[in-house]
Amino acid sequence: MSAAKQKAQQIIDDNAVVVFSKSYCPYCRATKSLLNEKHAKYFLLELDEVDDGAAIQDALEEITGQRSVPNIFIGHKHIGGNSDLQSKKGQLDGLLQSAGAV
Repeated sequence: MSAAKQKAQQIIDDNAVVVFSKSYCPYCRATKSLLNEKHAKYFLLELDEVDDGAAIQDALEEITGQRSVPNIFIGHKHIGGNSDLQSKKGQLDGLLQSAGAV
C-alpha cells in the first residue's frame, strides 16, 4: 500500500467526519458551509495546501472510485461529493449524531 493511501485511510479511520477538499473549490466551500451550519466536528484536509495532496487524491480514487473533491466520509463510510451530501440534508443530523460528530 502506498504511503499516501495509508495516510488517507488512517485519516478516515481516525475521524468521525472527514472532508478532503481544495481551498478554491466552490463545491468544497458549500460542503464546509453545510457542516459548519450543523456544528459538525470534522477533519479537513485541503489537498492543494499539502505536499502530498496529489498523491492523496490518487489514493482516494483507488479507495472510493471518486477523483473529484470534496470527497466526504461520515462514520468511516464514503458519502461521496457535495451533491451527495446536499441530497442527504434530511438525514444529516442523524448521520452526524451516529458518527459522534456533533
